[in-house]
Amino acid sequence: MAASGSRLRLTVILQMGVFCMAILWASAAAGQSRKLAALVEEPSVVLTYHDGPLLSASGVIPVHLIWYGQFTPVQRSIVADFVQSLRGAKTSNQPSASTWWKTTHKYQGTHSNKVAPASASTSTSSVVMLGKQKVDQHYSLGKSLKRTDIAALVEAAVKSGALPPPRKSAGNGNGNGNAVYLVLTSEDVTVEGFCMSSCGFHANLNLNLDAGSQMMQGKHEQLPIPIPYAWVGNSASQCPGQCAWPFHQPMYGPQTPPLVAPNGDVGIDGIIINMATVLAGAATNPFNTGYFQGDAAAPLEAVSACSGVYGKGAYSGFPGELLMDKTTGASYNAQGVNGRAFLLPAMWDPATKSCQPLV
Repeated sequence: MAASGSRLRLTVILQMGVFCMAILWASAAAGQSRKLAALVEEPSVVLTYHDGPLLSASGVIPVHLIWYGQFTPVQRSIVADFVQSLRGAKTSNQPSASTWWKTTHKYQGTHSNKVAPASASTSTSSVVMLGKQKVDQHYSLGKSLKRTDIAALVEAAVKSGALPPPRKSAGNGNGNGNAVYLVLTSEDVTVEGFCMSSCGFHANLNLNLDAGSQMMQGKHEQLPIPIPYAWVGNSASQCPGQCAWPFHQPMYGPQTPPLVAPNGDVGIDGIIINMATVLAGAATNPFNTGYFQGDAAAPLEAVSACSGVYGKGAYSGFPGELLMDKTTGASYNAQGVNGRAFLLPAMWDPATKSCQPLV
């Protein structure tokens, strides 16, 4: 019996030892997992210059808007204020949307196929301005659009005179048009790839403009000008968890509580995030020959290289540490004109070669 009791005590002691070791191992593993997760959230991103023309060094960049579908006057004013905020008009509050945009000034054309230079002090920078606007509230091409329809809307708006043609600019190389034509679709419009592969995109098209005074063998010469255009959709009723996060619970992953949208409109505040993404991409890689990493057909660009990062300490499912409005509880990281606040994604900074959020 004494031997049996000794064996029992020994068994209990061994079990307790194994249990304690298991706890220590689990704790260490959890700590290691957190470390690994933190490492995963810092991808190795180096955007390389591919010798093409840039809008970020072209002086003034007019952003012309095409409103496709139903938008309220308030929604249009939020978007217009955001575009005007990028140039720093009538606001000195920091952090600001214009400070965010100034990072694009560091993307300069060196024509040497090297990593972006750290300094833009000796080069021309860009100033964004709100251009003309066209409203297509009667869905001229229907409520289900293909990507080619976005280009067709831009081409029709310019050729009809509803929006001005791009002017040539020596600053962005090769005399390309320096404006960006942005199509915004309302929440009842579906677009090819929307909510499946993208929340917006930018591309370019060759627009033939009659040279008028230039003659070739008795005929007017058609001068094709490659112009950048972009599209962003209102995801409020289609996929807010994908295209308006963190103002809506994510479609996948940790179901953290959504943040309060700074302008009180989940769809429009989501549009602002995606507008920032495509405008920065259009400025720094307008013709797929600017700054990017990876395949030119599906590149990582100035903002898309920093997906999901809005503030310091961001990780999967957590946008980072942000500012909060004490009255409304809304989260933001940039201020703009007319008392507006916005949430803008981090941008890859050539000076630090890393994704840099505003806060």
